[in-house]
Parts: sequence; C-alpha cells; structure tokens
Amino acid sequence: MTTPTTDIDEHAPRIEKKAELIERLARGAKPAAQWRVGTEHEKVVFHKAGNAPVEYEGKGGIKALLDGIAKRYEWEPISESGNIIGLKKGMASVSLEPGGQFELSGAPLDTIHETCSEITSHLNEAKAVGDDLGLGFLSLGFSPKWTLDETPMMPKGRYKIMRDYMARVGRLGRQMMFRSCTVQSNLDFASEVDMVKKMRVSLALQPVATALLANSPFAEGRTNGFQSYRAHVWTDTDPDRTGMLPFAFESGFGFEQYVDYALDVPMYFVRRKGKYVDVSGQSFRAFMEGKLPGLPGDRPSIEDWDDHISTIFPEVRLKSFLEMRGADTGPQAKLCGLSAFWVGLLYDSAALDGAWELVKGWTAPERESLRRGAPFLGLATPGPNGRSLQDIAKAALALSRTGLTNRARKNASGKDETIFLNDLDEIASSGLNGAQRLLALYNGAWKRDIDRVFTECVF
Repeated sequence: MTTPTTDIDEHAPRIEKKAELIERLARGAKPAAQWRVGTEHEKVVFHKAGNAPVEYEGKGGIKALLDGIAKRYEWEPISESGNIIGLKKGMASVSLEPGGQFELSGAPLDTIHETCSEITSHLNEAKAVGDDLGLGFLSLGFSPKWTLDETPMMPKGRYKIMRDYMARVGRLGRQMMFRSCTVQSNLDFASEVDMVKKMRVSLALQPVATALLANSPFAEGRTNGFQSYRAHVWTDTDPDRTGMLPFAFESGFGFEQYVDYALDVPMYFVRRKGKYVDVSGQSFRAFMEGKLPGLPGDRPSIEDWDDHISTIFPEVRLKSFLEMRGADTGPQAKLCGLSAFWVGLLYDSAALDGAWELVKGWTAPERESLRRGAPFLGLATPGPNGRSLQDIAKAALALSRTGLTNRARKNASGKDETIFLNDLDEIASSGLNGAQRLLALYNGAWKRDIDRVFTECVF
C-alpha cells in the first residue's frame, strides 16, 4: 500500500458532489504515447542468523534497513510519529507492509526494460545494506515459517485500525496483512471506453497470472495445501472490498459505477492532524454529507477519497490507472514477466481485441470459479468451454507476445520486450509453476527441511 508523504490540509476544499469523484478517475485517461508501466513488489525480510522474522527496532531491524538505504543511496525518508516508515526518490517509493514486508513501488516508466532495471537497482541496494545488517529477502508469496503471532507489526497508524477491523469481516484478513507478498503491474488507459475493456479483460485473466506465478506453497514450516496460498487468503479477507467485480461486466459500466461501488465499501480511517482516526466500517457517503459518526460535521477532501480507494482490494483496482493485483511475488524474472504479460495484452489494440474475444463469453460464476480454483489447482484448473487454465494461459501469452512484438520497444542489445515472457511461456508449456517445483524439491532433495527456502528462495 502506498505511503502518504504529506498530511491532509484541514483547509483543503471539501468534496461537494459525486461528479468530482468521477472526474478524479476520468483525469487518469492519457493518449497512448503517454502510457507507462509501473511495477510494485513485496518481499519478506528475515534474519539470516536463525531464519527469524525482523522487528522494527534494533541494530538489525527494519528501521536500520531503511536508514541505511536512505543514507547510502540518497533516498528521502518518509516518517510517521517520529518513525521512518518509507523512502521516496522521484516517483518511486519504498514502503513497509504490516508485517515488515519490504515493498518497492516503482516509478511509471516507458518500457519493461526500464522497469526491470529499476527492480535490479532496488534489489542491489536492499541486499547491500541487508548484508551489512545480516538480513535477507525471500522471493516467496507468503511467509513460510513463523506464525502470525510471531510476526512483528510495523509502527504505522493505519495498521492497528486495519488489523482490528479485519478480524470482524473475514477469517484470513490478518494473514493477508502480515504474511503475504505480491507483485502487481500498474497500467494506463486512454478513455472510459478503453478503461472498461481493459478492466474486463484483466479481471477475467487475473487467475491466469495467479496460476503462472503461484509461489506460496508453505506456511508455518510446512506445506499449506495450495500453490498460491496468498491468492487463497484473499478469498476470505473482506467480501466488501475484494473479488472479481461482476458489475464491471454489466452494460453501462464506467467511472460512475466504480465510484458507486467504492462509496459503498466501508472505510478504515481518516487522516487528521498527523493521526489516523478510526472510522472502520463507516460510510464514505455519510462522510460526504458531514454525517460520519467518527468525525461529526467534517467532510472529505479529495485526498480523503484517494486514501479510501487505496484501501479497496479487488483483483483489479481502478485509480487514475489500473492495478493488476493477482500474482505472488517471486524471482526477479517473474516480476518483470508479470508486467510484460499485461503490457503485451493491454497496450496493443490487436492483442486487447484478441484477449476480449477469449474471455467475453465467460459468465460471472465461471470467472469466480477460475479465481477460486487457481490458488489450489494452478494451471490444471478447469475453465469455460472445457479448456483448462493452462490452455487459456497459452492463448493469453501468445496474444501478449504479439502485442509486445508490435510495440517494438528494444533494449541496447536490440531485443524487444518479448524476452521477459520466456519464463512464463515455459511455465505454461510445462504446466509447472514455481510452487509445484518448490513442492517437488521440498518433498525430495530438501527432505522436508523448510529452512532450505532461506537459501534457495532469496533475492
């Protein structure tokens, strides 16, 4: 989750009508020449001595890691209540998730070559400072060894509010908060019509990304029964703010319908005077009318709206861009591959048309079945019209490769962005994703020693 870098101005203009919220989303539209790609990824940090979770304070803590990167590589610290909680450089940022997961929110960049170079630079910086502190970084989608109770909470005001609310609305929300790690791609749209088409295609195909990048088969020192336990956790986190958004496939869907949906998602918090005010479960609609029980008489600014929509977690999230949210974090090639997959599908009109032809006949129950099957069965998940998710993945990857070829964005060696699809193509061809390969190692060469992940599954 993005870390706010400024407080909300109590004198900022207040939202007068819903049209302002619709306009906020609509202003994200850009001509194709200005489309960019941003890649975000999280990773679990661990003490190399003992393969233990990392607390915030202390010589080898998360605070020391942030301080070290800031000083050595000239990042601007972001602080809250006197604690460093993130870093900022240009349009990129580094932030902390609730259990100390370390996240890069990459800048919007022109090509996959650039976003992959950005990931390389970030990992090199994190590892250089981490090595000095005795810290390592796992390339898994879920914390593999320690329990929820053993996982420390980072000192960010919003996390206590979210943690307490999560316990009321789903069985697994706290697992998501404190133990999961994702990679996501952020992409642009040209217009409302373009947004709708991209939203529908990417929602329908999120289970493909889940299955291809499934990489979280362990929890609490043993196998958990899933290929992507991270994705399974999201199915029982909070039904009000997660899922496949079936209304996005209804006639007339657009910015206004998404705003209506977001207005009905219960709030978590409001930032006021440097503090997070707990308004969990309360209504943004009531807030707009000055009738929020937690802040009687107060009304929201547009920044309050931005905060609110950042706490909505569907499989694809709409802000002033689209966020693809369906994949486990993994080795660097997979991080780059995810963005390549979506750029190829969504940034080329022929590929986008082909992807829509692939999914347009699917029903809401069929899309939901793929979402719930992929975490457990991976590419073997049965899909619509008798096709497996593996077959669908192959078709989607072929379209993506065509889209990237048509983009013709080449690196200094003259290679285009299709090079980043090679790993995903191999997974789709073999039917074996990262989780299945890890399970084979765990039950074979590793002799069920979970500590092997701390040497074999690291950045």
